[in-house]
Amino acid sequence: MNKKQSTVFAFSLITSLFFLWGFAHNLDPVLIPHLKRSFTLTITQATLVDSAVFAAYFLMALPAGMLMKKLGYKAGIITGLLFFATGCFLFVPAANMQSYNFFLIALFVIACGLTILETAANPYATVLGNPETGAQRLNFAQSFNGLAAALAPAIGVRLILTKGVTDEELNSMTATARKLALAAEASTVKLPYIVLGCVLIGIALLFARTKLPSIEAASHGTASKNVFHAFRHRHLAWGVVAQFFYVGAQVSVFSLFILYAPKSSGISEIKAGDYLSICGVAFLVGRFVGTALMQKIRPNTLLAWYAIINLLLCLVAIFATGIITVYAVIGICFFMSVMFPTIFALGINKLGADTEYGSSLIIMSIVGGAILPRIFGYISDATGNIQYGYIVPFCCFVVIALFGYKGYEVKTETDKPSYNPSSIV
Repeated sequence: MNKKQSTVFAFSLITSLFFLWGFAHNLDPVLIPHLKRSFTLTITQATLVDSAVFAAYFLMALPAGMLMKKLGYKAGIITGLLFFATGCFLFVPAANMQSYNFFLIALFVIACGLTILETAANPYATVLGNPETGAQRLNFAQSFNGLAAALAPAIGVRLILTKGVTDEELNSMTATARKLALAAEASTVKLPYIVLGCVLIGIALLFARTKLPSIEAASHGTASKNVFHAFRHRHLAWGVVAQFFYVGAQVSVFSLFILYAPKSSGISEIKAGDYLSICGVAFLVGRFVGTALMQKIRPNTLLAWYAIINLLLCLVAIFATGIITVYAVIGICFFMSVMFPTIFALGINKLGADTEYGSSLIIMSIVGGAILPRIFGYISDATGNIQYGYIVPFCCFVVIALFGYKGYEVKTETDKPSYNPSSIV
């Protein structure tokens, strides 16, 4: 296998990771209403699913970066896959014990694996090839994350979000009978996660037997001093903040959609799950469209305009009623599609020896997905209207627009402004 073929094969393997963690993340919006019902939770309590997942990103991102610097990207990817698989298998005892806390622990372990994978795969995809097309390459790889967003909800609602008994029947049961009925429903999570765990073990074995091209020469210069040294790059600091708010917005929109859509438009939860798949399709199409547009439009400009459009769509999601609110959220998903990889690529642009730590810091900022949906939940519970929760994504898109307008510019404490945004298109 020549160097070009080796690079293409490596990129294909890396791209499969984007699909796998996208599939896991997009089962969470199905888990939230499922566990909310099984454990009789408020919206705020149900968002602990997101808190458990995205807290892991904050806690594990720096160790993941250190792992990558010490052992390399391949070892990091295999470690991440094994953590991911272990968390999937923990869903079996969690369901057997009918314990919400055990479910949260299993999700935390999954997210530890996802943190390691994302810390490795995002920068690897960015630098594996021509550096001038890093943002386009990362958007393409992230498109398969969008494919997972389209498939996971449609599959998940049919395998997980099934009701053996109606709410009226549950209310008429004794406490013991109700507990048994809900325990039976909780068991529906076992099969999808067992299958996913087995697939992950297989992918880990494939990575173990594959020689990945080294990118150390492309990403390393003089050894980075420490994680705080990376913050001398102003655009990285901006990228960390922007990614915090972006992930908070994305998780709020996707994870709470099956709770939001029935309230705003009157559709059923199963129908909401199907519309969530359409959101995933919009997200996927948006990735491909955005990647194509970046051949003509600077990434930072596209990012800013997409954020502004989403500000308008958030107003529709807050104040309108009926099916138009669902269509507005589908539009938000389309215009969110390029934000994560574009913020990531702009944030780590020209970091040199600080690339691994810069990548870890941006991955740490994913903790926004643990914090901001909780605020969404508090607003929804306090007002009694889940639509008002969209105030949170509205504020997030303001920050993202500012990053695309000005914050992306490459500056360090000792450097003069020298960034030409067309250099990554």
